[in-house]
Amino acid sequence: MRSRNDFPYLSVDEYIKFPDPLSAPKDLPACHGANLSPGVLISAYSQGFFPWTACDDYIDWWSPDPRCVIYPNDIHISSSMKKLIKKGIFSYAIDQHFETVIKLAASVAREGQDGTWITKNMIDAYIEMHRLGFAHSFEVYDDRGLAGGLYGLSIGSVFFGESMFSLRPNASKAAFIFLNKFAQDNGFAFVDCQMPTEHLLSLGAKPVSRKEYMQILEKALCSEKIT
Repeated sequence: MRSRNDFPYLSVDEYIKFPDPLSAPKDLPACHGANLSPGVLISAYSQGFFPWTACDDYIDWWSPDPRCVIYPNDIHISSSMKKLIKKGIFSYAIDQHFETVIKLAASVAREGQDGTWITKNMIDAYIEMHRLGFAHSFEVYDDRGLAGGLYGLSIGSVFFGESMFSLRPNASKAAFIFLNKFAQDNGFAFVDCQMPTEHLLSLGAKPVSRKEYMQILEKALCSEKIT
């Protein structure tokens, strides 16, 4: 792919071909360059890629093997989370404060992580995708306000999760459970969680091979017309 400096800004109805994901490295970027315009992002996700970079001047595109996914019906809610949810401490909303959610996902420190990969250009790009109706936030509130949340893209019957944050204990778990309950009720095939982590696996996500991922992705996007 060309560098972003000479790559056109693609509108949502424009499409580019990425390299064959089945030939990509298992745990390294598959390609570099382009930009974060709506057409590029939709092209990437629909072909099994997502951007993951720590620099606004350089975009890495990944298609890891294995890939982490969760089928909404497989969500695992621990007994302690069930008790917490039953107490009614949290309330939930979708897309009420998308910009706040993505900025907090970029700024809230995570254990074991140094810095963030959510750059300013990424924030601007996903805010634009939200304006276009593709990016959404799932938000959790308590009596002090926004307590946690996550954001991602919805294309076809797939929700491509990007990042989550928590300002209070268990709020990000509650947001993830909320997302999957919503996905169950609205016919989503699966939620793409990108990279396997202990946190995600404990909630019912599982690693699948890249080949299997591409198969379920193609099936889930079959009704989505991308030109």
